[in-house]
Amino acid sequence: MINPQTLKGFRDFLPLEAKKRQFVIDTLKKVFESYGFEPLETPALEYEEILMGKYGEDGDKLMYRFEDNGKRKVALRYDQTVPLARVVTRYQNELPMPFKRYQIQNVWRADNTQKGRYREFLQCDADIVGSSSPLSDAETITAAVRSLEKLGFKNFKVLINDRKLLLNISTKALTILDKLDKIGEENVRKELKEAGEPENLIDQARAFKASVNLTEIKDKASKLGVSENLIEFKPTLVRGLNYYTGIIYEIEIEGYSAGSVCGGGRYDNLIGMFAGKQIPAVGFAFGFDRLMEAMEELKLFPTNLTTTRVLVTVFSKDLKDKSFEIAQMLRNKNINTEIWLDDDTKMEKQLKYADKKQIPYVVIIGPDEAKNDTVTVKNLATREQKTIPLGQLTDLFKE
Repeated sequence: MINPQTLKGFRDFLPLEAKKRQFVIDTLKKVFESYGFEPLETPALEYEEILMGKYGEDGDKLMYRFEDNGKRKVALRYDQTVPLARVVTRYQNELPMPFKRYQIQNVWRADNTQKGRYREFLQCDADIVGSSSPLSDAETITAAVRSLEKLGFKNFKVLINDRKLLLNISTKALTILDKLDKIGEENVRKELKEAGEPENLIDQARAFKASVNLTEIKDKASKLGVSENLIEFKPTLVRGLNYYTGIIYEIEIEGYSAGSVCGGGRYDNLIGMFAGKQIPAVGFAFGFDRLMEAMEELKLFPTNLTTTRVLVTVFSKDLKDKSFEIAQMLRNKNINTEIWLDDDTKMEKQLKYADKKQIPYVVIIGPDEAKNDTVTVKNLATREQKTIPLGQLTDLFKE
């Protein structure tokens, strides 16, 4: 016997969970596209050299790397920003500039699993490449805020900082400072000391004032409809990735304790590593699993995410063709319809099946209905049923 288990940090999604995930994805896509972002997809595997050295020492350690059958050194996609840089470099003569793209695909990191953290997970990115205007920074913040609002979140904060304020702090110290919210001030001071870095770096960072750039971006975001009260300067915000060059930001949701659900910033030099010239860029990514967990905890999912609206039952073998005919009629009208597959099942079992799948309506065609060219429709939510002429059936399910 084979043990039907998944790898640690990898998951199956049964239909109910998958439908919730699809609801969030569809909502995000609509918001992204309303701002002019277009979809992009990249391969799961990249050459190792494309990804290595772009995420800092910790990122390199967490990357899934191996040699394929052709002896090529490859790595699984760690994030979607570096692949974007490769795409822009390769297709720069074909892409419109500025290039606004969103990407919703899996990434892989050999991380320690914990609440809201997995080894295979979905990321949802939106980026603007080719514009150094503060308006583009502000627009990414606005799109992230609108996404959360469309999903039903009301209480959250956009925490912002400027990586230029941190230029005189070593990469090693920044990596430690980035753990402040995770391990606390005392442990950060301890790690700084052990690394030979000044313990008072926390105090130095806290003394920073918001840069002119941050003030301008905040002002432009407010003109795009984001309340100034939503955006807060946090001088100790670091974000561990090495490629940020300007504004960095994270979004935290009140009532959700596992950490930020969104992070982003400006990275004007990353694409230049591939292109041989500076190409400015700014963007953000949602941590999809944290977003899902926050929505669960705050009960923001619609109560009914069923995709099938109607189950056409089969009364008997003799009437199965009539059930097929009615199911096809409903599908031709773009009404999601399922038909019972066996012809010797009791009606009670068919109704229980529809109830378990949360299918709202059941259509019954017995001998009387077939004779009189009618159908009986049962609403499983109200338990009411009525018999109507067959010609009126599709009108009943119009949106």
